[in-house]
Amino acid sequence: MPAKAVTSIDGLSFPRIGSGKVREIFDLGDALLLTATDRLSAFDVVLPDGIPGKGIILTQISLRWFAQTRTIIDNHLLPDQAGEFSRRGLNDADLRLRSMVVRKLKPLTIECVVRGYLVGSGWSSYEKTGLVCGIKLPAGLRQADQLPEPIFTPTTKAPKGQHDEPIDDAQGEAAVGANLYRKVKAISLALYHYGHDRARKAGMILADTKFEFGTDPSGNLFLIDEALTPDSSRYWPADSYAPGRSPPSYDKQFVRDYLLALKWDQKPPAPKLPADVISKTQEKYLVALRTLLGR
Repeated sequence: MPAKAVTSIDGLSFPRIGSGKVREIFDLGDALLLTATDRLSAFDVVLPDGIPGKGIILTQISLRWFAQTRTIIDNHLLPDQAGEFSRRGLNDADLRLRSMVVRKLKPLTIECVVRGYLVGSGWSSYEKTGLVCGIKLPAGLRQADQLPEPIFTPTTKAPKGQHDEPIDDAQGEAAVGANLYRKVKAISLALYHYGHDRARKAGMILADTKFEFGTDPSGNLFLIDEALTPDSSRYWPADSYAPGRSPPSYDKQFVRDYLLALKWDQKPPAPKLPADVISKTQEKYLVALRTLLGR
């Protein structure tokens, strides 16, 4: 793990064509280099402090899940990642650990969220209306209750610094086409079930998660970006799970709670994080890595 957070990727000879909240994208000509920095975002704002090694953790967890879910859907990775790095002269060990060489694909304009438990913004909405993203749920559910069935609650894909907005099935079909929407909905639910079952075996609960998809020029669909990581998912320790409260999680909720206590307006610039918050957040990511990957 690096001693300091890597918040930018510099010195590469390939053109940088994208920079998101966490990832940098470089054009390799026939492929893309997708590199996860140690940047951390909260409430859709990138924080001034990163979490050392976070990008490595996210990449290694994604690689494992990508390998395990190929029977459900193919993903953006090119075969023989080590060979792809070598033939392009990408030999830095830290860069390799936080990077993937991937196909050039067209990302869908929606983010595919699956919720299996009633928590976060879903719980807030349910308390007020009995609905989550327009979906009617049974009365009498408690915070963090497992839902009768996981629900698909897609959102818009907002630019960096803006908030994603929930959309319903009709809006999703209008955004990407009815057939493709139904396909990503079914695949997202299948991926959630797969991740939830395997997380349970590792002593964790996958409460909710987000997937992204892309298509090639022939219209073939691929899973892209990241998969079932603590950044794209909410994981809880199974041994301390109890409905009626928001369980402790392995993700950046620790940082969110700290920021909420500051009464920050959730607009840039974000406040700096103290050393103990950075250290404790890094440990949560490391625990997720060791638990999910058995390391």
